[in-house]
Amino acid sequence: MTRKSATAPRKSGASKKIDERIASLDDWRGERLKEIRRIIHEADPDVVEEWKWQASPTWSHDGVFAVADARKRNVKLTFAHGAALPDPQKLFNSTVDGNTWRAIEFDEADELDAAALKDMVRAAVAYNAAGPQRPVILAGGNPQIARGDGDGPVQAYIDAMPEWKRDIGRRLDALIIKAVPNVRKAVRWNSPFYGTEEHGWFLNLHVLSRNVKVTFLNGASLDPMPPAGGKDPDARWINIKQDGFDEAQLTDWFRQSANLPAWKGF
Repeated sequence: MTRKSATAPRKSGASKKIDERIASLDDWRGERLKEIRRIIHEADPDVVEEWKWQASPTWSHDGVFAVADARKRNVKLTFAHGAALPDPQKLFNSTVDGNTWRAIEFDEADELDAAALKDMVRAAVAYNAAGPQRPVILAGGNPQIARGDGDGPVQAYIDAMPEWKRDIGRRLDALIIKAVPNVRKAVRWNSPFYGTEEHGWFLNLHVLSRNVKVTFLNGASLDPMPPAGGKDPDARWINIKQDGFDEAQLTDWFRQSANLPAWKGF
């Protein structure tokens, strides 16, 4: 009886893309990214690899816990809930002042502490498994978040956004910060608000059953105007679905809106 030879498990599309990304890096960054990937799989054999967030290797287990990015001069590994993780070996050396994210930037000369990185991965997986106390999700999928000022309540809202909408929320938040570096944040009426000291609150987000609603409170003054409107003559909005959005157009609207008179509100 002839024994059939074992076949290697079929790789997912995401894993193939990560393979291609590693192969495209013909210097030390490719080897470092390969090493990071190996350590993550050894620390968590059940990890799920994904390819998202503007073409980045992403690892999930009960939710995303790490994202890698090979940049010009270094390789960056970001932990989604790094601020909540123990770091006795002081691995985190980037975004250390953030409320949620923490990152490790590897330069070419840096040694990689495999044991410490495995411990960090396991802690991140355990954090996701335990999970913080999840907010109540209201009708339509909108998270119920207590009112509050600053980035913390907004990040709590984004973390509670269901399914694909969470990724949309993170991308939008990052684009707003990039377009309006001095942006103010708050949560009111279960919606994140963004504003400036000079002009007031110009934007809010809200989760609906099939999309994320981005409302410009002074949208009627934008050029071009966002596509949707209602009873409020000043407000205009755009509904963002799972297939994404036009980053350039939204960024332009963010900049325009932040520099126009807005809602003084609360």
